[in-house]
Amino acid sequence: MSARSLNKVQLIGNLTRDPELRYTPQGTAVCTLGLATNRTWVTESGEKREETEFHRLVAWNKLAELCSQLLFKGRKIFVEGRLQTRQWTAQDGTPRQTTEIVISDMIILDSKRAPGEEAVGETVPPEPTVVPEEAPAEAPAVSPVDDKSTKKEAGKKKQKDVEVKAEDIPF
Repeated sequence: MSARSLNKVQLIGNLTRDPELRYTPQGTAVCTLGLATNRTWVTESGEKREETEFHRLVAWNKLAELCSQLLFKGRKIFVEGRLQTRQWTAQDGTPRQTTEIVISDMIILDSKRAPGEEAVGETVPPEPTVVPEEAPAEAPAVSPVDDKSTKKEAGKKKQKDVEVKAEDIPF
């Protein structure tokens, strides 16, 4: 009889840098992202405190390509995935370890445009309401969501879990 377990992460935050898309020697797309999440609380003395956590996200295959096309620094997103810890030996011989979130789903939560993306002669309102093009039907569920609209669940395609060795990653 096997015991059940769960490795699931859900985060909402802002990207700390532009996505970085690379390819493994086998041609598999891999995209790394930085995400910041904030937590606020009030201390017993009534002082308001805030704490920021920084997360390393990794997307694979079609989702990696979509992230590199649609995302940029400052964008607010929702991601869902799993924790993964990798270990390797650095070039100087020291053992290294990192924990990252391998994402399987991503939803854009704002409607910002990338810098310089407005059309010629177009007047951009203070908070743009134009959303990027939607992903092709065969892609994992990636949908821009307007703050005023409710989130609709589209038919989700789950990304296959792929076992990746540290030596397969080109960085």
